[in-house]
Amino acid sequence: MGKKRYINTFLKVVEKGGNALPHPATLFGIFALIILVLSAIFGTIGISADHPITGETFKAINLLTKEGLYDILTKMVDNFTSFAPLGIVIVAMLGIGIAENSGLISVIIRALVLNSPERILTFIIVIAGIVSNLASSVGYVLLVPLAGTIFLAIGRHPIAGMAAAFAGVSGGFSANLVLGTIDPLLAGLSEEAAHLVDKSYHVNPTANYYFMVASTFVIATIGTWVTEKIVVPSLGEYKTDGIKQEKIEKLSPNEKKGLKRVSYFFLGFLIILLIGFIPDNGLLRGPDGTFLQSPVLKGVVAILFLVAGIMGIVYGIAIKKYKNDTDVMKGMAESMKSLAAYLVLVFFAAQFVEYFNWSNLGIILAINGASFIKSLELSLIPLIILFVIFSGSINLIMGSASAKWALLAPIFVPMFMFLGYSPELTQVVYRIGDSVTNIISPMMSFFALIIVYFEKYDKNAGIGTLVATMLPYSILFFIGWVILLVVWLYLGIPLGPGAGIYYDATPSY
Repeated sequence: MGKKRYINTFLKVVEKGGNALPHPATLFGIFALIILVLSAIFGTIGISADHPITGETFKAINLLTKEGLYDILTKMVDNFTSFAPLGIVIVAMLGIGIAENSGLISVIIRALVLNSPERILTFIIVIAGIVSNLASSVGYVLLVPLAGTIFLAIGRHPIAGMAAAFAGVSGGFSANLVLGTIDPLLAGLSEEAAHLVDKSYHVNPTANYYFMVASTFVIATIGTWVTEKIVVPSLGEYKTDGIKQEKIEKLSPNEKKGLKRVSYFFLGFLIILLIGFIPDNGLLRGPDGTFLQSPVLKGVVAILFLVAGIMGIVYGIAIKKYKNDTDVMKGMAESMKSLAAYLVLVFFAAQFVEYFNWSNLGIILAINGASFIKSLELSLIPLIILFVIFSGSINLIMGSASAKWALLAPIFVPMFMFLGYSPELTQVVYRIGDSVTNIISPMMSFFALIIVYFEKYDKNAGIGTLVATMLPYSILFFIGWVILLVVWLYLGIPLGPGAGIYYDATPSY
């Protein structure tokens, strides 16, 4: 009892401390100002660092000078509009927004869960949660309560069903079978950070795709095991206490018709891809005749926009939600509303990143940090474990995945590059740490909503209940994901198309 009280007290302190932090956009504004002050201090002192490969000396540059203030004022708009992830996320979200607004994504999730045999239902729920990350909040708003209803309907504890769904949606946030908006967003931030070391380096949105597909099945398997072997036994038998079993809405004939038409379109799209890829002179092969340079891979965001958008339109027309082009455009406009907060965040994050770049503080910190890590003589495995733990710890007090990576990428991506490791590897290690503590972080934006869901079936549920239920998932996700990454590194498998593990820091000249 004393231990439980201590844990709850600790969690309340973390929650209160996190809530006391300013909005992430405000934080980046503050960080940008701090960088300006530090640039003046270190620029005046004359701090510098020598590039370990090229021998070039980087000196801290004072931005609070006449020249610096000129750049700050005249390049503010350019900093914002040229920020790498901005256009990528907007274009991807336009297509996914149509699919979400038409109801296609939610109906796919319902069909997946409702048509699953009971013996593999938990596994399917976790998988559905992972895949739901393709579209913003649909997993939290639709799947988590739906999973509770389904478990209750088959005589199982509803909180166990919601825990399984929440584990997939939030704990498996970085895994997926398809690309979502988070992939191009993080890749853009990684590329910006990599340019501190190598201006020509490109990070593709598919940078972690192979690893994330494999992660989907690992996380779903672990999530299923934790649910059945730990969560269900700990919750015990559920007593309804007068709670009525809600009726689970099956797919209507209209929805089934819409899904059938979408499947025809998707099959046709796959056939076109095969026709374009299989012949040696295929239309969709790259200029060098390879897959890695193909316009499909290089233009994956455009493909995501077109495929998701057209599938959404096909479904919307089939169920008569979209009657004309105006309805489609309204759907796209709706998706843009969810980006309003992101645009505000990006404005301040873009200034911070550029000031970090202009002042040379980022590259100096990366060089000195890499030098310090080298002095510790840590091998790759202890290094990535420490970074996973660090990323997960930051996640407990700062909820936004993109905001954290915008802050950490300019430091850790160059640092790992100097140690000989690729930006793609640094990004995947960060994503693991960010995901595994999502489900126990009071700062996660949907944390309070999940507590409300739990309270429906347990009036005494609170933060402690939610964290106690989800902690086994968090611990075993961490262990399983790290083991997967270690095996992956040992086998030397690329993290994604053309995305290796190591970075060759040798200059090309």
